Amino acid sequence: MKYISSLPVALTFFAAAIACFGFAVYAARVIETRSVNSITEVLAAEGLSWVDVSADGMQVILHGTADDEVTRFRAMSAASDVVDPSRIIDEMQVLEGADGSAPRFSIEILRNDGGISLIGLIPAEVDRTDIVQRVRDISDGTEVSDLLEIADYARPRGWEAALDFAIDALDALPRSKISVSSDRVAVTAIADSPELKRRLENDLTARAPTSFTLALDISAPRPVITPFTLRMVDDGDTARFDACSADTAEAREQILVAAIAAGLTGRATCTLGLGSPTPDWGNAVALGIGTLDRIGGGTITFSDVDVTLIGLADTAAELFEREATELESALPEIFTLHVVLPAVDASKLIEGLDEDADFIARRAPDGAVQMRGKMSDELTQRATASFARARFGIDKVAASTRIDQATPPGWTIRVLASLEALSLLNSGTVKVTPDFVDITGVTGAEDAQAEISRLLSDKLGASATYRLDINYDEALDPVLAVPTPDECVSRINAVLGDSKIAFASGSPEIDPSAREILDRVAVLVAECDTVQMEIGGHTDSQGGEDLNLGLSQSRAEAVLDALLARSVPTGSLTARGYGESAPIASNETDAGREANRRIEFTLADGQADTAEDGNEQN
Repeated sequence: MKYISSLPVALTFFAAAIACFGFAVYAARVIETRSVNSITEVLAAEGLSWVDVSADGMQVILHGTADDEVTRFRAMSAASDVVDPSRIIDEMQVLEGADGSAPRFSIEILRNDGGISLIGLIPAEVDRTDIVQRVRDISDGTEVSDLLEIADYARPRGWEAALDFAIDALDALPRSKISVSSDRVAVTAIADSPELKRRLENDLTARAPTSFTLALDISAPRPVITPFTLRMVDDGDTARFDACSADTAEAREQILVAAIAAGLTGRATCTLGLGSPTPDWGNAVALGIGTLDRIGGGTITFSDVDVTLIGLADTAAELFEREATELESALPEIFTLHVVLPAVDASKLIEGLDEDADFIARRAPDGAVQMRGKMSDELTQRATASFARARFGIDKVAASTRIDQATPPGWTIRVLASLEALSLLNSGTVKVTPDFVDITGVTGAEDAQAEISRLLSDKLGASATYRLDINYDEALDPVLAVPTPDECVSRINAVLGDSKIAFASGSPEIDPSAREILDRVAVLVAECDTVQMEIGGHTDSQGGEDLNLGLSQSRAEAVLDALLARSVPTGSLTARGYGESAPIASNETDAGREANRRIEFTLADGQADTAEDGNEQN
């Protein structure tokens, strides 16, 4: 009876096991089918229908006969875009070339958080082990899959330069796909920020040799824009954006089409970002721009869901009221419209902003800030000065403000918002009155004007009246100003040529007098933190050859340690001693020996510009 009573339970477990097994088999078949179908579709789109695709569990098998190695490689590459390369088994054959010509050698490098894969065809005379080891050195311990194949042909001209560049680029691109051939390197990658994207693009472009074509496709996550702002100003003759934000490419196109139709002049850009309050953003903005055009000019500001329409002083009241009413009806319900028909022409307010403005702050190109004007009380006066010093530097601010209890409500917010806007400029002036804010200046940030517009709309309200006259100067752009690799070593060696890094006689100990020169070198090295450079130590010929070699190595390492102590990123630097083997002057004279005792920076591949000197004393 005991066994009979247990029988239903056992049958239940047995049935469940059968069901699980059946589901596992079904799921595996679904995965196999999806993988085969997806790869087949991609291959067909690439014109590679000759490939037969099958699956065995998680593995995908490619069969067929390619016309040449290049075609076979294209099939492998296309399949690798669909599934992990480690799952692919290549059973494709290649027809023997009738003319015996060499195949097109190429490598595709895929890198993500899971590891790095190398797929491609390389010449037999190339050191495959060296390629794989160089990639392992930058893999951060993740797996490196070697799927390279070899053909017994001579390496094409330019192969080494293209491969060296690709591996160097891979080091800076943790999520990337790099395709390498002797005449072309194509880089597809994801950067962590728009700023890093620009820096990588400029750095890679500057470092690329002219022996091959470089194709870059680096993307970055969209910035979060808050508040989500658009401000268009039309003075009756010309129209411009102070700020333009869009949530999709389609919305951006819709906005720009409407703006151009309304008379937009100059550079037409609109930032794609996250933070739009509604999917109807593009349509709503286009409606507002159309209204601004029909009333003959003024300002339309969208700050999240708040919309402010300000007409010109000479706009007909009847026209303004009719168009504003129609806009309010047409806008999606989420938006709130505020309308202002000013009694005074804004240009008159600008003309009145002279030295008698209620508050003025100026920032000089060297960073010094002078401010003067009204403060409501002593506490506000101290708080404003502290805010300015926090923004610009304690020793950079000179304040000559005065107490005036007649300042209007909200005055402190207007002043602080204006100072915050000034901090986004390299140099400029802000002038503030109870009714108007005028900001002019120069910046090295392309989006500074849009950022200031968002700031003022957020702090002062979308209906605030202000004018921005901001000029972008490429020379001040911290990204575009990054020097090329050759410029890096040239600038550092120029500094070392002006004043040597002194050492104690016969010792690797850096003399205290070298502190200032090392500080200057540290600044330059920090600006070139992505450039692979070598710190070379050199001596004269006095003393034993082995002793000089060891001493030069120790001195180069001492300089590296000194830079590290100054919080300089040193991951791209190496130290190497050359002893007396590379003199730049005769060792027969005191002056020549002095010149030969030096520290010298070169590019890691040894191709620096003409070297200047640095160190002292053997």
